Amino acid sequence: MSKIDATKPTTSHQVKGNGVLSGFVQNIGYEVMPFKGTAEKVLADVPTSVPLTVTATGGKGIDVTLNLVKRLAKEGYSVAPHLPARLFRDDAELADVVGQLKDVDIRRVFIVGGDAPTPAGKFQDAYSLLQSLDEMGHHFEEVGIGGYPEGHALISDNALHTAMNLKAPHATRILTQICFNAETTTTWAEGLKRQGINLPIFIGMPGPVSRQKLMRISAGLGLGQSASFLKKQQNMFWRFFMPGGYRPDRLIKGLTSTVPQFDTNIQGFHIFTFNDLAETEIWRRQLVQTAIEQEGR
Repeated sequence: MSKIDATKPTTSHQVKGNGVLSGFVQNIGYEVMPFKGTAEKVLADVPTSVPLTVTATGGKGIDVTLNLVKRLAKEGYSVAPHLPARLFRDDAELADVVGQLKDVDIRRVFIVGGDAPTPAGKFQDAYSLLQSLDEMGHHFEEVGIGGYPEGHALISDNALHTAMNLKAPHATRILTQICFNAETTTTWAEGLKRQGINLPIFIGMPGPVSRQKLMRISAGLGLGQSASFLKKQQNMFWRFFMPGGYRPDRLIKGLTSTVPQFDTNIQGFHIFTFNDLAETEIWRRQLVQTAIEQEGR
């Protein structure tokens, strides 16, 4: 029986056979939002073995995200900033941000199009920024891009298909938006592999979150950004307003039973924490223990 340690660094590997859950729990990362006090919450509750991504929004600007990732990297975390293409004016600004990240040895990024209604400059979407990154050269070892198992409220399926085929050669992994249907997710992932897109896929899902916490997060984002978030995460919010809030256990159970039936590159989970880091970490450790118990049977 292989041992699973909740404090050991996560590594990306194929998830197959009876050890599906144990493979997944060794490949869990957290997404956090750059709010006041986020760094202190991470330091208090999250081990440095858990990789992090930090969001960016038009309302707060990229500097808030960069400041947080630099702080967390200094504390020993493996951290990736979101780089929204529509927030960058030009290649010079992009090169400056890449230089800042190189100076503090941050080697992971997550490239997204961004929600700004009007681009700040030349970059209309994630693909155009990825192109510029490759043309200028960069030090990043990991470049993540987004995936949409259920589609996107504002983008056609054909456009998403085209964008994925354009972006994939510039990336090293895919982080998905939230989909609560395990079979929909695995069918989508199998479709990517059939297209020849063989990047490892990390399934986005909410961590345990209460109704009260979600309402505070929505208020902190602001009306416009909250509306944008809602549009991206279709069929989501009603689940959080059930008594007791939301836990992802049912979705994970569905994925662990469904993934072995499909030919996919699904390798782990990308947890939207909504900055409820103490509760999320307790839940993750419980999931690790469940995986250990299942392997011992």
